[in-house]
Amino acid sequence: MPVVTVARAESLPFLTGAAAPDPVREFPGVSPQSRALSLFVRRTIRPAIKAWSLAPALPWPTTAIERLALPLQPLPGTRRHRVDLPTCPAEFLSAPGAGGRIAVLYLHGGAFLCCGIATHRHLVSRISAATRAPVLSVGYRMLPHHPIRRAVEDGLEGLRWLTEHGFPAERVVIAGDSAGGFLTFAVAHEATRRGPGRPAGTVALSPLTDLDPARKLAHPNAQRCALFPRRAVGALSTLVERAERITRGTCAPVVSPVDLDLWGMPPALVQTGSEEMTYVDAELMAQRLHLAGVSTELQVWEKQVHVFQAAAGIVPEGDRAIAEIGRFVQSLG
Repeated sequence: MPVVTVARAESLPFLTGAAAPDPVREFPGVSPQSRALSLFVRRTIRPAIKAWSLAPALPWPTTAIERLALPLQPLPGTRRHRVDLPTCPAEFLSAPGAGGRIAVLYLHGGAFLCCGIATHRHLVSRISAATRAPVLSVGYRMLPHHPIRRAVEDGLEGLRWLTEHGFPAERVVIAGDSAGGFLTFAVAHEATRRGPGRPAGTVALSPLTDLDPARKLAHPNAQRCALFPRRAVGALSTLVERAERITRGTCAPVVSPVDLDLWGMPPALVQTGSEEMTYVDAELMAQRLHLAGVSTELQVWEKQVHVFQAAAGIVPEGDRAIAEIGRFVQSLG
């Protein structure tokens, strides 16, 4: 598949007149499998999310998603065992061939509200195989019972566990998808500023990086996204704000990664679909990392659904994206 490297800000609609991240790589082409996945998501998962967004405060059985995902299996030959962090579970996983100098700390997506170790086990095993690195997948605390700050703390505990088991921070890549992309940058920032140290790199898949919904809703992708209806963006903001109010005084509020002082952050790989809701978040994060002097590669994959990498093994673009993650991580070692 052809890959186009773009270094012109004018190719990015909302970065015109600003410094574009360098490099930006566009991956054109949409496979039949990808088109089928997008149609499936649009007709099944999107209506469910729309229904949730009409009444997000109801006691939706979000934890059931994790239980339903238990039949999902990692790649054959993958070794894994449970890890008990101080406040949440985790899983240490190694695909066949993994065991290099670098480890990966993985933070799952799910809008800070759902999913977990089981839903992401197959994806994490593929990342382990591509990077040739063991992965610690963290089942962090989530909304609505815990604010985002608690998830950041759990990510830091996962990083500390790795440092205590033979992987100092400078040999750990922090990775995550969607809300886990938010946590990837937040944990890397905390680790760099306050310890246990600057990670080797960050990888963000379709990351949410801005809790303010304004930019997302103003972008044309608010109408194009196959997964998220417009209403869901505001509903998530409402849940986040409610959790922050309930816990005010017990922990510091979390800052969106795009608003952090990003100087000194580790090299970053950011992947996004060209028409997903969080495209604007991914692109803005890459821009601000670049402006802070951070080596950043932004990959824009044509018309891929949110976290299309999870469909690797079915959708060829997912396989290629994970191979790109492997290339990036191995380049850091």
